[in-house]
Amino acid sequence: MRMDGKTAIVTGGGSGFGAGIARKFAAEGARVMVADINAEAAAAVASEIGGIAQATDVSSRESVQEMADVAIRSFGTVDILVNNAGITHLPAPLEEISEVEFDRVLSVNAKSVYLTALYLVPHMKDAGSGAILNVASTAGVSPRPRLNWYNASKGWMITATETMAVELAPFGIRVNALAPVAGETPLLASFLGQDTPEMRAKFLATIPIGRFSTPEDMGNAACYLCSDEASMVTGAILRVDGGRCI
Repeated sequence: MRMDGKTAIVTGGGSGFGAGIARKFAAEGARVMVADINAEAAAAVASEIGGIAQATDVSSRESVQEMADVAIRSFGTVDILVNNAGITHLPAPLEEISEVEFDRVLSVNAKSVYLTALYLVPHMKDAGSGAILNVASTAGVSPRPRLNWYNASKGWMITATETMAVELAPFGIRVNALAPVAGETPLLASFLGQDTPEMRAKFLATIPIGRFSTPEDMGNAACYLCSDEASMVTGAILRVDGGRCI
């Protein structure tokens, strides 16, 4: 029960890594808001873990403000924020990605961190404590061809994590990031281009441990970084990648 008495928001919590993080937090005693653009998915996970669901578009200022307001009203305080929601574009030469795709990737993967900070950092400052976890990617650590603008958005998130950590440390707020390798999530087919046994085998050959990241892997890592056990850890980029970036 490492999170007994804590409250948390997990964006993109309706599936994949976000659902794994939400389940782990709840199992460790936290009260969790599952925020997701897919309201049905959010409701299903929230019902499973005894949390609350919130339909949220993390690229929309109004939607993020509503998410923060509902969480603060429901919980009284928000101790933990996990910026997990993310999207990608399909693999393609960088100059062939449309402006619409580029704008969407940066809005969901980067602007969302800015928007959640607008409405939750002041609350955490007032409380004198808080933990923010940004879910980046190995793509931001070791970029690969044909996912250029996705790579760049996750590199942005890593830099944002480090600068947020430095600025917010005096207020008792810790900011860290996870950098997972691809996993069994709704985005896997987009990362691979096409989800075939051959493409999976090719990708798995680049991971020394020999498997994808799982929602459980992410939940365990997130639980540590957001718990009081990590009270001296801020600005860390924890790779949950089976050795891929070595």
